[in-house]
Amino acid sequence: MKVLMINGSPDPKGCISTALKEATKILNAEGIETEEVFVGNKDIRGCIACRRCKQTGKCVFNDLVNETAPKLAEADGIIVGTPVYFSNPNGTVLSFMQRLFFSCGLDLHMKVGASVVSCRRGGNSATFEAMNQFFGITGMPTVPSSYWNDVHGYTGEDVYKDEEGLQTVQNLARNMAFMIKSIKAGQESVGKPEMKHDAWTHFIR
Repeated sequence: MKVLMINGSPDPKGCISTALKEATKILNAEGIETEEVFVGNKDIRGCIACRRCKQTGKCVFNDLVNETAPKLAEADGIIVGTPVYFSNPNGTVLSFMQRLFFSCGLDLHMKVGASVVSCRRGGNSATFEAMNQFFGITGMPTVPSSYWNDVHGYTGEDVYKDEEGLQTVQNLARNMAFMIKSIKAGQESVGKPEMKHDAWTHFIR
């Protein structure tokens, strides 16, 4: 069992790194492997809607997105972390996630997903909601916690002072481990729910 960690912060030792490390400790203790991919400091451009990926199964821009797709295919879950920029996710990780989820053509059904955000003061709720949108549309159960998954601080060390934020991330990791194990056991005993994709409606006149 494995969880893929996407670090959308440009600071490899920043607030998101601290939060992901806390989640990693618990997941590893639960017997779940983790791998972290740093995205926030990379040159990642946005999708240009060329749709070449629908012919080739990968993005036309051969960068970290295509490198990460096989890792997502192998993973049982994903945690995406991003700092808050103007009440939004970091533009780099948002472009990365949009291209990854659109281009890879993977069956993500019943892999579990979660997001973690960091902010100095505000904008966390809007950012949290934006990142969680990737999961429901791809059949991925979103992992809950005891609060919204955000930590506060200006530096990675600051996050250790946010006791409730750290506890929220820790509870998230425990729930993720439980869900991964439960879904795996359920698939072995009863299989996966059937998903249909034959209805395609455009709301135009």
